[in-house]
Amino acid sequence: MVVALWGAAGVRPTRGPPHALHLSFTDLAVRLLCTLIAGAVIGYNRSEHGKAAGLRTTLLVCLAASVAMLQVNLLLPLAGRAPDAFVTTDLMRLPLGILTGVGFIGGGAILRRGDIVTGVTTAATLWFVTVVGLCFGAGLILLGALATALGVLVLWGLKWVDVRLRAQFRARLTVSLAETGPTEPAMRRLLRDSAMRIKSTTVEIEAQRRTYVFEIAQMRTAADTEVPALVDALARLPGVAVVSWRTMT
Repeated sequence: MVVALWGAAGVRPTRGPPHALHLSFTDLAVRLLCTLIAGAVIGYNRSEHGKAAGLRTTLLVCLAASVAMLQVNLLLPLAGRAPDAFVTTDLMRLPLGILTGVGFIGGGAILRRGDIVTGVTTAATLWFVTVVGLCFGAGLILLGALATALGVLVLWGLKWVDVRLRAQFRARLTVSLAETGPTEPAMRRLLRDSAMRIKSTTVEIEAQRRTYVFEIAQMRTAADTEVPALVDALARLPGVAVVSWRTMT
């Protein structure tokens, strides 16, 4: 009989006691407590780094997702619509709506200041804690705990690796020259000798002054925030009036 049901319905019979449809107060307390701990641990990392979505925001997002999933569990024992009804009740739309709504909050955390984009990691963290809250609200304590541990590893552990990885950074070098200043080919040679790749060049000629704006790509680590020695070398050249260096990303 079991083989016939397996072949017809495609569902493998499971062993062990079935899950209870009615949640006890202990179940609610344990799930909410785990949610608070996970949200606080991850939110502390955001507050520690001075992010827009800090401890309270992260904690509230995680808690909202967990409460939404608890509502689904509490509503499961209720009688829904008849099987032949035109419209059926889908309780999973509630947590899925929460997950979609967090996307708007995460979008608000992403800011663009000129050529610099910030807040992407914060937005991803809000999305992550939403899923963690859904896990705890559904009673998947082990999965939620493992996800929280992995999230902490990524936010704290990989930060040390991230700042030491070499990546391409863009910068803008502006040089104003008098008539006796160096030529453009000479400045290009200096940039190439300093391992800088020129992406584009803009020239402005005004009276007896020339202004060059170089868009530069350079390989360096995020921890290397010092101004390149080339900037000081250019400033000491005869005929150089103004030198400006600005990191873009």
